[in-house]
Amino acid sequence: MRRRREEPGWLHGKPPPLWARIAPVVALVVLVLVQRLTQGEAEVGFFLAGLPPVAAFAYGAAGTAVFAGIVLALLGMPWAGSAHPRGADLATVAAIGLLSVVIAWVRRRRDAQLVSVRTVAEAAQLAVLPPVPERVGPVRCAGLYRAAQRGTLVGGDLYDVRVGPFGVRALVGDVQGHGLAAVGTVAALLGAFREGVLDDPELVGVAARLDRRLLADTAGAGDAAGAGDAAGAGDAAGTAGSGEQPELFATALLLEFPPGLDLVRIVSCGHPPALLLRASTVSEPAVEPGPPLGLGLAGPNLAVVTDVPLLPGDRLLAYTDGVTEARDAAGEFYPLAGRVPALERDPAGLVEAVWQDLLEFTAGGPRDDVALLVLSLPDAP
Repeated sequence: MRRRREEPGWLHGKPPPLWARIAPVVALVVLVLVQRLTQGEAEVGFFLAGLPPVAAFAYGAAGTAVFAGIVLALLGMPWAGSAHPRGADLATVAAIGLLSVVIAWVRRRRDAQLVSVRTVAEAAQLAVLPPVPERVGPVRCAGLYRAAQRGTLVGGDLYDVRVGPFGVRALVGDVQGHGLAAVGTVAALLGAFREGVLDDPELVGVAARLDRRLLADTAGAGDAAGAGDAAGAGDAAGTAGSGEQPELFATALLLEFPPGLDLVRIVSCGHPPALLLRASTVSEPAVEPGPPLGLGLAGPNLAVVTDVPLLPGDRLLAYTDGVTEARDAAGEFYPLAGRVPALERDPAGLVEAVWQDLLEFTAGGPRDDVALLVLSLPDAP
């Protein structure tokens, strides 16, 4: 599985690049040479005072202190060619150097904290949505996830592929909202799905389980909101919003590869249909859509299972609406089904080819979470 990883970057926890460490040294040498060659015709010696603040962004407190000491020494040496600074000038440069040392010390401490926080956050996010392996049971998998919120690995989309006693089951879903606010709902749905893979003999039972999970979370959130309103109501007990329950809903596509059968069972809960890639053709299997999850409607009587026969070499591409609702500069939606035939020949893989094409189409990338999952059975021997 490929996911966008926002690198910490320079000044955000990552070690400074080599050029940032070399730049103060080069500037020091250049300024001294220019001052020596001009012999007072051009006074550039006092530009040396700007080197310690620059060094503070690439070096620690000790390295910055060394730069500050070198600058003070050069300003006080006649052979350097600079005008003889007065005591007040040297005191000012010394104060700048001291302040630069403090800045370097604070920056190093902050960078260490950022690295620690980021490591913990990435571990937590990967625990919620771990990478999908290349093969789950007999099913080959390829996935790609891109969160809309910068600096995150998980947003409001989700997918998972698990093997259980009833075959290999896959889930692709999209919860209300995106970014970190939706991660709790994503974790709840994934947990319910993994239980359903092991416990529910029918795919509609898994859909009903996910629906109940969201309904329970909605009720729990409503009770918490109601308690908060009661505690702080006072004179505002009758204001709008008291007693209102937040709505949690999600769309989902459930797929099941029964053992020993060349077919896939699909249940759609208000989710965009999967694409069936067969040879050079792309089609949408005729799946009857059901209601989204979290509305109390996706029970066993409403969720409809569709059996789709598979031939050797067939692939299923499941996706979220972050793909098909992405727009170009003219406001046109991304035509996924029309572009897949040309993209599937990309040696880098279909999901990566779709993502790169989506970046070019939208001139920078969609503004919503994106999830892509390709599933296929092994070719016949």
